[in-house]
Amino acid sequence: MMPSDTQRPLEFGWFLPTAGDSSAYGLPEASIDPSPDHFHKVVAAAESAGFEYLLIPVGASCWEAYMAGAFMAAQSSRIAPLIAARPGYVNPVLLAKMIATFDQLSGGRICVNLIAGQAEAEVLGEGIRYAKEDRYALMDEEVSILKALWTAKEPVDFNGQFHTLKGASINPQPLQQPHPRFYLGGGSEEAWNLSAKHSDVHLFWGDTPERIAANIADIQDRAAQYGRADAIGFGMRLQIVCRETESEAMEAADQLIRHIPEAARDLLKQRVANSKANQRVQELAAEKGLWIAPHLWTGLTRFRPGAGIAVVGDPDQCAATLQQFVDAGCHSFCLSGYLHHEEAERFGRWVLPRLAERNPGRILEAA
Repeated sequence: MMPSDTQRPLEFGWFLPTAGDSSAYGLPEASIDPSPDHFHKVVAAAESAGFEYLLIPVGASCWEAYMAGAFMAAQSSRIAPLIAARPGYVNPVLLAKMIATFDQLSGGRICVNLIAGQAEAEVLGEGIRYAKEDRYALMDEEVSILKALWTAKEPVDFNGQFHTLKGASINPQPLQQPHPRFYLGGGSEEAWNLSAKHSDVHLFWGDTPERIAANIADIQDRAAQYGRADAIGFGMRLQIVCRETESEAMEAADQLIRHIPEAARDLLKQRVANSKANQRVQELAAEKGLWIAPHLWTGLTRFRPGAGIAVVGDPDQCAATLQQFVDAGCHSFCLSGYLHHEEAERFGRWVLPRLAERNPGRILEAA
């Protein structure tokens, strides 16, 4: 069966490096500290390149995402911050009001990134004492509350395992109707089930196109139980290293990890031991080595948690590799690359036009 995403418009997101940027990890002179000036450069480059949304990370080393997203929205005109909702961090009624206010003030430019499967040490360090399974159940409740508050015509009553509301309402309502879009990236059963029920876009981390096609079919079957098989879309969260020639791209990729001590790899494995998505990335790296497929490189996964698999090559190779995921059923691509303002410009100049040629009528032109 042909995936339902084959005729969706293609969309592209970029990444705001609020923990800093680098062209060579482990090499101080190649690093850029986080700053408003650098963030502005990245956002300006991403918006000019044609990216539609901007993933803003969360974590102990990152600047606070809602504050950063608000300032970036104020300094841009089209790109939409993709900001996390994490279970237990913010009361859901207040969160609904925060996001709706952001949506109104930005002219409808916010998306919601659902994150429940963080590293346990980080969650505990931030005072969240729910186990992973409970965090997904709590997130289900909190997303249900968000949707109810954003769509109900009357005050909302809610009786759940974690929250009880009596006559809750918010002002303003979101500008986007029926509400801002929900994204979720994760590889666990809990993540897939939550995505099937609530997400507008499920983002996979790097894997082979064949595996992604099978995963799409699986989540669509789960979504069908909620009458959402055609409502949920799919995408990829990937790094990209594109240069004019393949050899230049290979050198740039190697430069990213050349100076990182191998001991950092053992520390990473300890940090991500409870994450199914991270485990899958590490399995791929162990089974396949540096290349899980032509132009799909695992080098960053040795030292970077999260979506570390990268598309590496010249513009034609990068476009052809991304096209394989389009053909597998993906329509959304959340990308990042180093340095982030420079790689965004290269993608918009070299790769996006090639993808537009391959997918006529499915890519919006940058205004």
